[in-house]
Amino acid sequence: MTSSILTGLDSNAFLSPKEIALSKQFIEQGYCIIPVEDKAGLDRVRGAIAELAAMALSDADPLDHGAYLDSIHAEIGPDGLNEFRLGIIRDINREDWLRPTYFGLARTALQSIVGNELVMQRRVNLSIQLPGDDGSLLPIHCDVWAGDSPFEVVLWVPLVDCAETKSMFLVPPQANSEIQSRLSEFSARSSEDLFAEVEPHLEWIKIRYGEALLFNQNLMHGNRVNETSETRWSMNCRFKGAFTPYAEKNLGEFFEPITLRAASRIGLSYELPDGFDN
Repeated sequence: MTSSILTGLDSNAFLSPKEIALSKQFIEQGYCIIPVEDKAGLDRVRGAIAELAAMALSDADPLDHGAYLDSIHAEIGPDGLNEFRLGIIRDINREDWLRPTYFGLARTALQSIVGNELVMQRRVNLSIQLPGDDGSLLPIHCDVWAGDSPFEVVLWVPLVDCAETKSMFLVPPQANSEIQSRLSEFSARSSEDLFAEVEPHLEWIKIRYGEALLFNQNLMHGNRVNETSETRWSMNCRFKGAFTPYAEKNLGEFFEPITLRAASRIGLSYELPDGFDN
């Protein structure tokens, strides 16, 4: 399947060499990691989230945002984590600068991989995974199984350095295709059985603060218990081409257009004069 998708990519005179290289990496590997394009914007996002966290916990504003987030498990336990997380998501998404800034972290890469007429998820999500907490797990899954369009791409941005169980895992495309071709074998079994099957193939994402991950959400992925001594903080948001097929998450409800071009806006609003439908 991958080889057929790649056919002709090298000889595509309409893409730049950088776009061809990034496209091949995304297709063959299932993801790409890039330096964020707006480091000051990322710092602003992390600073705002750290300050919201400190406010919720009645702490003083932290001087070192990364260190504060890494050690947040000293301030809050699993029982209060979800309410704490949802409060931060609510408050950060009230900021009108958040979504444009988040998009700007990977604008060029998104345009190369997804397109230049994009829709964006209306709310940027936040994940927090405390050390040893088994209540914040995302079992192995594939987003299209839950009603997402296969045309969506996830922009996943860490607010702290992430590696091993402090990060997420992804099943590479070749292994993913082989295992999904016999997924019916697991219909009466658990997600742990499926995880055991894919575990030898897993790729754990190693990514530092200041980098961004774009990944193919048609591939199986998830996380496990964080066995490190630090808390994982990451944000994620979905993007897709405005004119690619939607699934259960619709335009206007889940997605919002962000980069429609003038010709598309004109075309979408055009109506033929009376008499042309006869």
